[in-house]
Formats: sequence, C-alpha cells, structure tokens
Amino acid sequence: MVAYGILIASAALYAMGIVAQSIAARRAGRRPGSGLGLLARLTGDPLYLLGFCGQVGGFALAFFARDVLPLYLVQAASSSAIGLATVFGVVVLRWRIQTTEALMLVLMALGLVALAGSSKPSVAAELSSVTVLVLLGVLLGVGVAMTRLHRTDTFALPAILSGVAFAVVAVTSRTLAHWDLVSLPGNPLTWLMLAAAVLGQASMAVALQRGLATAVVATADATTIILSSAAGLTVLGDQVADGTELWVAGGLTAVVIGVLVLGSPARTTSGSVEALEKPA
Repeated sequence: MVAYGILIASAALYAMGIVAQSIAARRAGRRPGSGLGLLARLTGDPLYLLGFCGQVGGFALAFFARDVLPLYLVQAASSSAIGLATVFGVVVLRWRIQTTEALMLVLMALGLVALAGSSKPSVAAELSSVTVLVLLGVLLGVGVAMTRLHRTDTFALPAILSGVAFAVVAVTSRTLAHWDLVSLPGNPLTWLMLAAAVLGQASMAVALQRGLATAVVATADATTIILSSAAGLTVLGDQVADGTELWVAGGLTAVVIGVLVLGSPARTTSGSVEALEKPA
C-alpha cells in the first residue's frame, strides 16, 4: 500500500512541475538552435526551477516505487498527472469541464484500478549488454534528431522524442531501483539514465514552446507508457497476476486514450491549463 501512496504523490508533483515549466518555457522566447540552448536559458528562471524541482521530486518517488512495482503501473500512474491537473482546475479553480473530459477522467481512473489490480510486485531483471547498447543507440538517435528540431514548428516531434528519452529513463531506473544508493554513481546505467533525463527535459522544453502543455505532455506520456511498458514486460521481467493479462491490456489502453483525449489541442474547456500558459 505504501508504494501506491508514493505513486499518487509522484503524479501530483509531476502535475505541478509541468504547469510551472510550461509558463516559463513560453515566456522564454524562441531562438534558433537545439533544445539544450533553451534548457540552459530556462535554468535562470525561478518558475522553471520550481517546476523542475516538482519533476525531480516526482521522479524520485516514482524511482522508489519502481523497486517493486512493474513499469506498466508506475508509468501509467505518473502519466495521470494530466488528469490530476484537470481535477485540480475543476475543484479549486472552478474550471468548466466538458462531458468528454469527465468521461476520460473516469476512464483513466478505471484503467489505473485495473492496472493496480493486475500488478504483481517483483524485482527487475538485470539488463543484458545487448539491451544496454540498444538503449544507448536509441538515446544517440534522440540526440541527433534534436539537432533537426529547428526544421519543424510543430510540437509533435520534440514531444515524441521527449517520450522516447523518458522511456529510457524508466527502463534503466527500474533496474537501478533495487541497488543501494551509494553504489549508483559507479554504475554506468546511472549515467545513461541521467543523460536520457537531460535529453528528455530539453526536448520537452522545445515542445512546450510550440504547443499547449496538455497536448505536449499527453504526446510524451503516451509514448513513454507504450515503450516502457513493452520493455518492462519483455525485457525486465515485469510480472502480471494470474488471470489478469487482459486487465493490463485494457488498463493501458484506457490510460493512453484518456491521456491523449485530455491533452488534445482541440479541447475547449474554459479556464483550462492553457489559460496559465500565456506569456507573462
């Protein structure tokens, strides 16, 4: 039960972090260059740093949850931040919510319940040398693609790249979660994880300048959920309770659909997160 409480707190911190980072990224102004340059400028913005601290806190809590919980549950729960942001807006900020959005919140909640009910605690398998090389290759591909981001003005590509990088973070951290903290600096996977986190953060910053925060986060989260869940089940040995295999498939589908619909740029909810993204 403690692990589930950690996941809820993690999602809340992620939600706060994304809203703060979105405001900071939009008011930073656009300049030619890769996302790493933008990320460097944003480090001087206190609001961005607040959002970054929220994401770091969310990641830290999710990291400890990955010690025993499968990636398909941890990533789905972390991605529910977009739903928590909507609930916060409705309850605290008096946003008006559409029927479709309300249905998506219910769908996501049901999906998370299904995933929680099907999850089976386990320690992740060690990554083979071949798998580590594949992850390194994926990360290098993300880095190369980031140098081409100036050729497009849409948020989709940087958001997807961010999701891919964060999937590498999820996979490596699932393996590292059962290591002693003092031994982590000497493990090459730790540095691979940190490099993936930096690239994911840089891609996210670019995407937040080009699209609505909800759409950016939804695209990145859906990418991360799908890739990391597949890797967890096929490479890391994540376990599913007997007879609940369909629960996992249904739960993941429900969460991904909910995330994408809530994050759709076509949403027109009055007073939604987009209202917070206007440049200062």
